[in-house]
Amino acid sequence: MSFNSDVAKRLEEISEMLELLGENPFKVNAHARAARAVEGSSQDLRGLTDHRAALVAIEGIGPKIADKIIEFAKTGRMTEHDELSAQVPAGLMVVLAIPGLGPKTVRMLWQERQITDVAGLKRIIEDGSILDLPRMGKKAVEKIANAIRFAEQDTGRLHIGVAMPVARAIVEHMRRVPGVTEAAYAGSLRRGKESIGDIDILVATKDPAGAAAAFTGMPGVLAVLASGERKCSVRFALEVDLGRWEMEGLKGDAEEGPSVQVDLRVVDEASWGAALMYFTGSKEHNVRLRERALKRGLTLNEYGLFPEDSEDTPPQQRGVKPVASAAEAEIYGGLGLPSIPPEIREDRGELALTETPRLIEVGDIRAELHAHTTESDGSLALEELVAGAKARGFHTIAVTDHSKSSAVAGGLDVKRLKKQREAIDALRERTEGMTILHGSEVDILSDGRMDFDDETLAWLDVVVASPHAALGQDPATATNRLLRAIENPHVNILGHPTGRLINRRPGLEPAMEEVYAAAREHDVALEINAHWLRLDLRDTHVRGAVEAGCLIAIDCDVHQGEDFDNLVYGVLTGRRGWLPPERCVNTWDRARLGAWIGRKHPR
Repeated sequence: MSFNSDVAKRLEEISEMLELLGENPFKVNAHARAARAVEGSSQDLRGLTDHRAALVAIEGIGPKIADKIIEFAKTGRMTEHDELSAQVPAGLMVVLAIPGLGPKTVRMLWQERQITDVAGLKRIIEDGSILDLPRMGKKAVEKIANAIRFAEQDTGRLHIGVAMPVARAIVEHMRRVPGVTEAAYAGSLRRGKESIGDIDILVATKDPAGAAAAFTGMPGVLAVLASGERKCSVRFALEVDLGRWEMEGLKGDAEEGPSVQVDLRVVDEASWGAALMYFTGSKEHNVRLRERALKRGLTLNEYGLFPEDSEDTPPQQRGVKPVASAAEAEIYGGLGLPSIPPEIREDRGELALTETPRLIEVGDIRAELHAHTTESDGSLALEELVAGAKARGFHTIAVTDHSKSSAVAGGLDVKRLKKQREAIDALRERTEGMTILHGSEVDILSDGRMDFDDETLAWLDVVVASPHAALGQDPATATNRLLRAIENPHVNILGHPTGRLINRRPGLEPAMEEVYAAAREHDVALEINAHWLRLDLRDTHVRGAVEAGCLIAIDCDVHQGEDFDNLVYGVLTGRRGWLPPERCVNTWDRARLGAWIGRKHPR
């Protein structure tokens, strides 16, 4: 886990424990906001801990919280976190993690029934005594019981590459339901986050009952958790193929297999835009929008943007006509804002925009610069790889099989490279409309040396330098290792720079500001590896690289034909990092891309 993630986790836990203890809401919110600011920062805040003023200058971090960050950098602890942990039973934090149980409810369970763990909560559900508590009706308790059962499956957060196909299939199913006029997935999935907790589906329809029945009765539903005309929840079966990685962290039921909770919201067509905005989030973005609305004499909710009239009853219930509601763009316009793409709705400066940014799109990508064949650990023959790239409309494909040190992946030595060049030259002669580059994904050895000598690197058409081993190095060693690779005059792309696997391996934790500066100086593109288990660079790193003036490559790291489909996840990550298309080398035309690569590999 990175320094930023460690700090954010502790600040978020401080916020939760303060709320469980009934402390000042301002203090609770201050720590929660600071946690978001730290997690979303494109800088490694460890490098700022000798400069308190620099930490305080970050929006959301005040002087007292800056001191806690500095304390953590020096000691690995936060005194306030330790003190609060002594007051709040550890099991209570596990209860708080159950979906649908907020801090107020958990505090009430603790105070009224001395519930300090999940076992205690299950006990009062089973004996019925929970029904004697405030706001604990039969339906509410049933939802809690279902949430506990679901949490005990230990599914964790789902990778975006697992969740997205399910969401798309459900949306297509709902679009075919009679009376449904709009259907979309929302939530963190629509914002392109690398992992999600559950899937949110939104539909507009003239027949809510019919839509609900179609949703709860669709193929793949393992259990109906809740069913109503406006909101339904189901447990949906997952089919997971991790390709060259074995399935991990998705246990599920022994008989039914892994699953995910999917929630359906049914809304009126007239309020579609407001509902889509609300359920897309993020919560922090929505809070900022509501604050902006109030300053303009308006009020914003999931039904629309309305004139503010200080009445207690919601405006939609009183028949008040909204200023805007049917489309997100109209609502942003009513707030004096340009349309803001879903991927950047994270309260990270997007409300300061004066026009909609042109962010990269899948259709902008014209080249794949990191791909493997059966010569190393790929499943595609050379001809199949080139045909796949051509079918995608690409003008360039780079064949970059592993270098010799990746023995487990069948890495090529120089002799095999030269034999592969002969096959590529022959294929070039009979392939029209496609530039085939002969390169290599060259291991960055633990000390920063490249796995091939400079003469071999220069002979190749393109070099993707990637770390694969020694991924637990300390930050200083990792930084020097990557800098040495970037400084090599023949390296074009730094492949999956940290080597992380999402929720499975943290990878290297280099000083990214130094990596950005070196990449810009030496004209090296930093890769977003588009496989949904990697997404490395991650979104915050992309934002930092863009701000530093770096070039970015978005590559599918193709090993099998289906890997080309992962491009969407790399592009979503780029969009979350505010990446414009012109800064991504894969969007360039054939001549510009060839000239850029050729500067380090002249022919």
